[in-house]
Amino acid sequence: MNIQYYGDFCFKISTKPAGRATDDVVIWTDLLPKGAGLRSPQGNVDIVFLSHQSEDEGKDKDAFKEETVVFDAPGEYAVKGISAFGFPSYRDLEEGKTRGQNTIFIFDSEDLHICYLGALGSDLSPELLDKLSGVDVLFIPVGGADTLDVKRAIELVRKIEPSIIIPMHYKIPGLTLALETEKAFCDAIGNCPNEAVAKLSIKKKDLEGKVMEVVLLERGA
Repeated sequence: MNIQYYGDFCFKISTKPAGRATDDVVIWTDLLPKGAGLRSPQGNVDIVFLSHQSEDEGKDKDAFKEETVVFDAPGEYAVKGISAFGFPSYRDLEEGKTRGQNTIFIFDSEDLHICYLGALGSDLSPELLDKLSGVDVLFIPVGGADTLDVKRAIELVRKIEPSIIIPMHYKIPGLTLALETEKAFCDAIGNCPNEAVAKLSIKKKDLEGKVMEVVLLERGA
């Protein structure tokens, strides 16, 4: 599985759920909003996870090709060898009254158990935490502003205890959104790498012995 970061909540994930000799299944997560200063991935995409949507964020489903499958609500999904679950959550601490709903997605491919928290801004119920516990890779917002603050993000990471943590939704060069950098999160968790990598290529066997290891990704080209 290959993971590239495009800024904000946007990732491109290429995976082969049916085995090495098959074609990649390409997954995108929440596209960059208009005016963000950076571009979303280009090219063909098979599956898109939209955790949250609003009229001014450039996330119109009509923009995708007919064959692209868009998951944008809680539910159980299966397509092209990818099994996914969407769980309801909130973008704020007031049950969505300020910023609205958010969907947390968990999906499986290549024996990897992936959790994409999206624009989560609320605490999670014990029942949902139990479903997320011990995922292999966790995508978590760390730039504050309109999502989890650093304290809540760290608490959540320690409850879930993923093998790999991939921070998202923080200030990077070129991104014009009003976000904090990843520094406060890194200072609090204490094990961020000194440098970001261009792409994360990962297999199940690579996770042996890893507990809450942070991976910072450069912006993809």
